[in-house]
Amino acid sequence: MQISGGHGFIIRAMFTYLDPGVRERLLAAGKLCRIDRDGNVVPVERWEAGGNTISILGPIPLPVDLAGRRKEVEWYACVRNTELDKLDQLAEELREENAPRLFAGLASFLAVNSVLVIGGGDTQSEPLVRVHSSCLTGDVFGSERCECGPQLEHAFARIDDDPAGGLLIYMSGHEGRGIGLWAKAATYILQDAGEDTYQANRSLGLPVDSRDFSDAAALLKYFVGDKPIRLLTNNPKKIRDLAQHGIVNVTPVKHVAGVGDSNRRYLEAKQDWGHELSVEDLEGDPGEN
Repeated sequence: MQISGGHGFIIRAMFTYLDPGVRERLLAAGKLCRIDRDGNVVPVERWEAGGNTISILGPIPLPVDLAGRRKEVEWYACVRNTELDKLDQLAEELREENAPRLFAGLASFLAVNSVLVIGGGDTQSEPLVRVHSSCLTGDVFGSERCECGPQLEHAFARIDDDPAGGLLIYMSGHEGRGIGLWAKAATYILQDAGEDTYQANRSLGLPVDSRDFSDAAALLKYFVGDKPIRLLTNNPKKIRDLAQHGIVNVTPVKHVAGVGDSNRRYLEAKQDWGHELSVEDLEGDPGEN
């Protein structure tokens, strides 16, 4: 840690791959903070390298066009400081070598979660929350092999319409239930050969679900505190995982969207694995997909 004028502290483990002066401006503007795993803000003078903490940038006004509606939300970018520390060390070496062309590859390894704060006129009610696992094929490409894209859009619309508003927490690094995009591509080939989505993971020697929801829990503690939440999910395991990290006052809200012929077998496998989906849920609408 180094002492400087102005704000008081320059934290070497914090965004030194950006200009340190920019970091100081973010701190002074109240756009940068660090929280512990209980959602408590860590004072600047206690920022140290490493530690089981999360850095949050925001709020950032973000006009979005999603689910057929345009709205301005508040975006917060969130990242574990253990990852920032590793990036910091490499970034300093690259800067000394005058190799800025390598920064794009360096930063691509940083898993950044996002929180969208949507609406929220009725602050006395339980906020509606979606903890959404990243899915490039569904969320970006519009793949109909899963229901992720429609679930994301439907969650945005439901939170926007809810009097209490709420949060959409987008979890980076959750691709393929935590196995990554490359392995997920391999599971698709195995699924086309007859395996279901869980069997395909096991065939690769990988866990059927290795997602880590500890960051989501810490963010919920920071943004919501002790208030009860309504969670858009059909997955009891997600509720159990959050409960292990202290998020226990949760009411599940069924969240079905995008069911069709192309993903019905995939959803039936999720149903067999414990997702709370009924036969009627899996029927979908005629002509979908």
